[in-house]
Amino acid sequence: MAEPLPPTRSRIPGSGLAKGLAVTLRTMTKKTVTAQYPDAQPELPPRTRGVIGLFEENCTVCMLCARECPDWCIYIDSHKETVPPAAPGGRERSRNVLDRFAIDFSLCMYCGICIEVCPFDALFWSPEFEYAETDIHELTHERDKLREWMWTVPAPPALDPAAEEPKEIAAARKTADKLAAEQAARAEAAEAEVAEAEAPTAPPGQPEPPAAPPSGPQEGQS
Repeated sequence: MAEPLPPTRSRIPGSGLAKGLAVTLRTMTKKTVTAQYPDAQPELPPRTRGVIGLFEENCTVCMLCARECPDWCIYIDSHKETVPPAAPGGRERSRNVLDRFAIDFSLCMYCGICIEVCPFDALFWSPEFEYAETDIHELTHERDKLREWMWTVPAPPALDPAAEEPKEIAAARKTADKLAAEQAARAEAAEAEVAEAEAPTAPPGQPEPPAAPPSGPQEGQS
């Protein structure tokens, strides 16, 4: 036999309307705060997805961002240049040079996949949002505009003081310390050579002066 359901609490007719009016009255008594945009700029969170900034020096034209973009809104053009050998007798190398990097923000859905897959940290989120245009064709921004937005990218948050130092920084610091030690050793060796060259020497054919006898009582003397 099924257990009987607990009795439902009886509601006073019109209680919901009273609660709604109470909320309205409380809101009406508060001071209205309206940001007068554009005179007052909004305070956006640091991770706001506004536009995408390009750090051109880090781009190697690997095309990974363009291939992974689900909207195909990234356009990249490049050409190859021959780099002379770094040392005599070396072999010439070829490298890609970026000619065009553009993003069509009328197609972009701000998923951030291009930023996540970039292996060289060339793309970043910028909180910039004032880029509206009257013509949809003008929403395709070239690399010059993307580079300007790069300087609006906020700095990354500080690491935890107790966290380990990043491997990249640790490796760079180790290399810098090693180079500094080598430079210090070379400087000491150079100073020693200069001091040895400037030390006075006896002219040829003249015996060197005898060494001064040691001070203090000698053996056999009282």
